[in-house]
Amino acid sequence: HAQVAALCFRMTPAGREVLLITSRDTGRWIIPKGWPIRGLGSAEAAVQEAWEEAGVQDAHADTRAIGSYSYDKTMDSGLPLPIETLVYSVEVGQLADDFPERSERRRKWVSPQEAALLVDEPELKTILQELDS
Repeated sequence: HAQVAALCFRMTPAGREVLLITSRDTGRWIIPKGWPIRGLGSAEAAVQEAWEEAGVQDAHADTRAIGSYSYDKTMDSGLPLPIETLVYSVEVGQLADDFPERSERRRKWVSPQEAALLVDEPELKTILQELDS
């Protein structure tokens, strides 16, 4: 099973920052992600998830994935489902104050190195660490 994820970033005078959000179930730090959306390309679907989960607007996505990571998603049945997640780089123009999952998540901008410390998935940590290189 495959999902798409948006590695949202912005450039600041101090360098690149990435946007992390909390997951709805455990509250741990993740990047916006979801299932492919019929009628949208993978990068477009990642941008749609970034809007719904983090309020990302005026976004420009690279159409080629910058990497992937895998994790086990716990389904409603309680069984783990292995998921391969394609990661797309998304440059953020602005963040909306009002967005669909506003009340369910927190979001914050951090350096790629800090983001790598906060996320759990080893392959995602590597992708974040490589952003600075």
